[in-house]
Amino acid sequence: MSSTSVVLAALHPADDFDAVEVVYREAADYRLLESGLTPEAAARAFFEDRPPTGDEAPLKFGVLGNAGDLVAIGDLAFDFPERGDAYLGLLLLVPRARGQGLGPAIVDEMKRLARARGATRLLLGVLDDNERARVFWERQGFRWVKTSGPQAFGERQHVVHRLELPLAGPLEECL
Repeated sequence: MSSTSVVLAALHPADDFDAVEVVYREAADYRLLESGLTPEAAARAFFEDRPPTGDEAPLKFGVLGNAGDLVAIGDLAFDFPERGDAYLGLLLLVPRARGQGLGPAIVDEMKRLARARGATRLLLGVLDDNERARVFWERQGFRWVKTSGPQAFGERQHVVHRLELPLAGPLEECL
């Protein structure tokens, strides 16, 4: 369990588009690897992307840094790909916020939210070209489920590895 606690604040395009664009500008390393899109186009895609199934829009969230600026953004969908699942479509930290324990704290909060929504597992996709992210997720307890692709991400094509973390139910948490 992480010693840092975070709040995942809901983001809305009308209010938070500019702040999300700044995150994509600052995290150019990931943006250029993943999609090659401009910061503006990446921010637009962030707010527009939805899983292919499910009635509910995913939670688009942000985490504020000590200065009150957005230092991380994410996208968490529920009941995708199957009922009872939670799927992390993105977790992106600006470079200055990496390596300080924020990532594991966000994962802890996502697990809490997923359990509260009845999810029994948390899934995500990691780009084959993003070895650093795969190592991070495996340290958080995620394990490989399958590989697919190549898939289009903006101007890029990627092979994607799906990882899964079973979530303990209420009885297991008490033991």
